[in-house]
Amino acid sequence: MKIIILGAGQVGGTLAEHLASEANDITVVDTDSERLRDLGDRLDIRTVQGRASLPTVLRQAGADDADMLVAVTNSDETNMVACQVAYSLFHTPTKIARVRESAYLTREELFDNDHIPVDVLISPEQVVTNYIKRLIEHPGSLQVIDFAEGKAQLVAVRAYYGGPLVGQQLRQIRAHMPNVDTRVAAIFRRDRPITPQGDTVIEADDEVFFIAAKKDIRAVMGELRRIDESNKRVVIAGGGQIGERLAEAIESRYQVKIIEMNPARCRQLSDTLESTVVLQGSASDKDLMLEENIADADIFLALTNDDEANIMASLLAKRLGARKVMTIINNPAYVDLVQGGDIDIAISPQLATIGTLLAHVRRGDIVSVHSLRRGAAEAIEAVAHGDSKSSKVVGKAIEDINLPPGTTIGAIIREDEVMIAHDDTVIESGDHVILFVVDKKHIRDVEKLFHVGLSFF
Repeated sequence: MKIIILGAGQVGGTLAEHLASEANDITVVDTDSERLRDLGDRLDIRTVQGRASLPTVLRQAGADDADMLVAVTNSDETNMVACQVAYSLFHTPTKIARVRESAYLTREELFDNDHIPVDVLISPEQVVTNYIKRLIEHPGSLQVIDFAEGKAQLVAVRAYYGGPLVGQQLRQIRAHMPNVDTRVAAIFRRDRPITPQGDTVIEADDEVFFIAAKKDIRAVMGELRRIDESNKRVVIAGGGQIGERLAEAIESRYQVKIIEMNPARCRQLSDTLESTVVLQGSASDKDLMLEENIADADIFLALTNDDEANIMASLLAKRLGARKVMTIINNPAYVDLVQGGDIDIAISPQLATIGTLLAHVRRGDIVSVHSLRRGAAEAIEAVAHGDSKSSKVVGKAIEDINLPPGTTIGAIIREDEVMIAHDDTVIESGDHVILFVVDKKHIRDVEKLFHVGLSFF
């Protein structure tokens, strides 16, 4: 697939990295020559320096025969104009734009071919807000992913000493929970993936990814670790777009405080939010944190744009007694360094966003793609089409499907029913199939499984 990426920032660069390793023809456009040089040295891609919305620059980037344009510069307006130019002059089939400003996003009628022709809108702030909200709703989870509009969920937890299943084989899950169907999709032990088998023994500190119907998630978590108490008190450092959206989404269910430095922004937040307490000050101010009883906080969230400020505020909050600390980290190099120590969960906005973009780039009918363990693995929701003659999966039992190495099928959603995958489960046309891919070099092979042969047409 020939793809033009506008913007060589964190999202554009990460997307280029993902796609370049999958035999796509990638061109990245940016005004920053240094960023382009860095990407070009590391990846097998083309780069073009220039303003992303100019017709001459887009033509130089190969827009005449591009399959897709992904506009992820830091400017909403540049992204939207680039999509308009790609549509009007080059007839680019698929146009994706990152748009951050909620004033645009609330006017859906803007984005159609008669006005601003954007096929897919990506709002990183909303993606990250939803991601954090799910983590708050599932105390003890490291990652929570929705499939089939929330009917099934994939949850990552760290197995703790004393958990009922620690030290036992996976096949014991059914004996422990005869009324709950679940499947362990993957286990990471000391940062190495293990393909789960019935005789695999769960060890303390294993990172366990399991899939189940949404209603059964809490019961399964209880088998792997002590169930954390429900969250009640949430403190947010940073009243930017993510901080505001998160407070707005959770303030009816939790006691929320926002700490924000900018006085004007504090006044704006006070006017917008209903029950959230807005405090003007710095989350790195020890006296302020003590005064606001940070030791009583169930969750402390550092959501500013400054990685170093987020890390320092989080370390202080943990030292002062906050029960759980989550931090936004924009620099991917920092994520692995800080997660798992005093900082419980490090959130990478670009990795959370990248899955939304990948779903539209993948071949076959791919509904969603989620990056797991900071990009080490992927969870994919694909729809099976065709019949036993035209499809490699329809009409076959899971044990008879030639899955690529390191790939497991975790669940199947058939209409409103969540079916946990077993060897004798037969896939039907229209099923949503949830796959877990540990080795990303086999992504293309997974996509090919869901291609429909010509006999279907």
